[in-house]
Amino acid sequence: MKHRTFFWFILPTLSAMILFIALPIVSVFVQSLFVAHEQVLVVSESCGPFGCTETTSIDTEATAKLREDQPLGQFNGLGTYTNRSHLAFAEVGEAWRTTESFGEFWDQVINLPFYRALIFTLTYTAVVTPLVLVLGLAIAVGVNNLPRLLKGPSIFVSLLPFLVTPLVGSLILFWMTDGDGVIGATIQILFDDPSLSLKASTTLTWIVLMVYGVWHTLPFSFITFYAGLQTVSKDTMEAAMIDGATKWQRMIHVVVPHLMPLVSFVTLMLLMDNFRVFEPIVSFRAEAHATSLSWIIYNDLRESGNPLYGSAGATSMMTVIGVVILLTPVLIRTWRDFNRKAH
Repeated sequence: MKHRTFFWFILPTLSAMILFIALPIVSVFVQSLFVAHEQVLVVSESCGPFGCTETTSIDTEATAKLREDQPLGQFNGLGTYTNRSHLAFAEVGEAWRTTESFGEFWDQVINLPFYRALIFTLTYTAVVTPLVLVLGLAIAVGVNNLPRLLKGPSIFVSLLPFLVTPLVGSLILFWMTDGDGVIGATIQILFDDPSLSLKASTTLTWIVLMVYGVWHTLPFSFITFYAGLQTVSKDTMEAAMIDGATKWQRMIHVVVPHLMPLVSFVTLMLLMDNFRVFEPIVSFRAEAHATSLSWIIYNDLRESGNPLYGSAGATSMMTVIGVVILLTPVLIRTWRDFNRKAH
């Protein structure tokens, strides 16, 4: 394709990306450099028969005028990124100086809001993503080998979790794991402990959230790999069988290499989706045991009541940076494979 032709071909998509992706990101970064104006206070003195007293009041007109003159807020630079709600440089440095062991230092760091959310987000992504990839491929291979009459119902049942709204699905699992729910009550009976609760332990809460993540996103992986399996060359599979390859060898040396472009695509989608985990935490009311970067953004917006102010913007920018870092290895691999095929 000629350069001029390619330019006009990609121009609509490129314009949409600049308008709806690049410019909003730049806008969020600019807004993250500002914080809310402090209210203008006026100190007045009133005197009476028993002496004078000072009273402090808010000058609403001056405050409104200040906000009108500087609608973005008060410039704070990168201070929002380094405060206690985010990277917490001062708190981390103080913990490093005052603790005697790495364990004590780590305990103090993970109690900071941003790092606690970051650890859960990374753990959730690192556990759910490979499980969904492996289980999705396994289910796709299993369904593909079923008799024709059973394939339709099996595909329908396998897609049901993906058809449920994330918020509704996580609410259903929340009720099921409650003490009166089928899962929670069954566990109490099995362990003969009526006080046992999946919601009382941080570790159990994390496990339940990750189980939900696998359950909800598994259909996407399954249906993508199942579609890819329909394109595997029958001649290649028959040639491998004639050469004496076992089912496992055909899977490893024929099917998996054929599906590698789909594996890269599914991995990219899962990384982006899992890194922004939010609905399960809200539905499970798990904020005491697990928070994510997306939940911090939601909480900042809810507390400030104004999306222009920097805390939510700073968290959003760091989330975007985290997604880029996670996607970089997959994108590099995809680019190398593309160049290899081009040559």
